[in-house]
Amino acid sequence: MDRAGPAELLSGLAVPAVLVRPDGMPVIANIAAETFLNASQMALAERGWAAAFGRGAIVERLVQRAFDEGGSCAAYDVALQFPGGRIARADVLVAPVGDRPDWLTVAFQTRSVATMVERQVQQQGAARSAVGVAAMLAHEIKNPLSGIRGAAQLLASGSDADGRELTDLIVAEVDRIAKLVDRMESFTDTRPMALKPENIHEVLGHVRKLAEQGFAQGLSIKERYDPSLPPVAANRDALVQVFLNLLKNAAEATGQKGRIQMTTAFRTGLKVRPEGGGAPVSLPIEVRIIDNGPGVPAGIADHVFEPFITSKRGGSGLGLALVAKIVADHGGVIEYERSGDPEQTIFRVLLPVAGA
Repeated sequence: MDRAGPAELLSGLAVPAVLVRPDGMPVIANIAAETFLNASQMALAERGWAAAFGRGAIVERLVQRAFDEGGSCAAYDVALQFPGGRIARADVLVAPVGDRPDWLTVAFQTRSVATMVERQVQQQGAARSAVGVAAMLAHEIKNPLSGIRGAAQLLASGSDADGRELTDLIVAEVDRIAKLVDRMESFTDTRPMALKPENIHEVLGHVRKLAEQGFAQGLSIKERYDPSLPPVAANRDALVQVFLNLLKNAAEATGQKGRIQMTTAFRTGLKVRPEGGGAPVSLPIEVRIIDNGPGVPAGIADHVFEPFITSKRGGSGLGLALVAKIVADHGGVIEYERSGDPEQTIFRVLLPVAGA
């Protein structure tokens, strides 16, 4: 087999991938694999998998199994142990090379990426659930609200001061519920979103100005942007709503002494398949909203983008659900994570490039 052909093929892959010859030796590795395995292609070719994992690693057993069975095999969410104590979780996928089934490819899909893809599916499901819930409740709740409000106003006209205080309370609560239903109705619009090329930094700059004039007055908001980012495929008004909501959450979580950071970067490698099918779409535009607040309670961290899930006293639990829906409507992904040192709350939004 010509080494140049496979090497060029593997070099074009964003995931770590290794080519294994019929005797089980890993002989060609792309740059992503060399970085992930912390072993050079030369070291792998000379020492085998022991150059990365030591003897008896699960990868070596999977390769042998694929040779014995003459097909593909995989292991998911495997804890790969490296010399020095490093552990990385990954899906290990082993498959024959198309025109040379006696050779194998071994691909490592790190769990951070796999979890991102799974989270996109969860967010799409949560968005559909929110659409159904919103449509049902908007129909069942909003119609009687006007009747309740009108009845309370009629009662107020013939009541004393104490009675009017109670009827005013009823009217105020009805108005509050009506506003909640209005927000829920935002979920029921399932029409395709009109997208066009937008400069993500102009959107973020506008959001920052709005925040500093209102809920984020006096807070430290720092920017760390990649100035070379291409335009993003976006609906400007919808993206403003997304990042304004995330900034507001950060401001409320950190208080007046909080620190908030907005960053952008270009990340290659992550692709997701559209919900309706079709070719995978790359999501290289990354925007992060970072704060030094306490983060989401561990018990609801995995459900933070689902409707009616909230840790705020008096919160509706619809803000982040709506954010997830808008991001999904852009074909993107939103992720929540809590980093450890120093402790930071991070919301990461990944979006496609315009015209991709």
